[in-house]
Amino acid sequence: MDKERILVVDDEVAFTRLLKLALEHRGCYTVEVENCACRAVQVAIQFQPDLVLMDVMMPKLDGGSLAADFKASALLCHVPIVFLTAAVRREEVRARQGHIGGLPFLAKPVDIEEVIRCLQQQLGMENHPPAPTPAGSPLPPAREVLNAGR
Repeated sequence: MDKERILVVDDEVAFTRLLKLALEHRGCYTVEVENCACRAVQVAIQFQPDLVLMDVMMPKLDGGSLAADFKASALLCHVPIVFLTAAVRREEVRARQGHIGGLPFLAKPVDIEEVIRCLQQQLGMENHPPAPTPAGSPLPPAREVLNAGR
């Protein structure tokens, strides 16, 4: 099975590093990280992600403007975007059924299991069991919360 290609765009280096490690540890994702929103479109064109996890509040270029740039690109307009934001609480996510402006979002700090469920739903993988952990590698705690980036 081919690995799903995930692009993470967030200016918090520690958060993106931890998220990349946690997702790749699952064995079914290839993750590219871009910490500068201004370079994200070019990186996405080269990487060709299946989905983008994108921070809402970033310096120089906010997530809403960046998402509009993605949707304006013929090469990227089909790529689903999930916003990550510390600007809302989990209760607000539930109240809005996980969508703002028609796009799904997750509230920071994010739980890795919550991210996995969202990725599976957005990529149409809901009925697929989670990929087994590679042999010999320790599994990070499933309830681990990614607090960096808050």
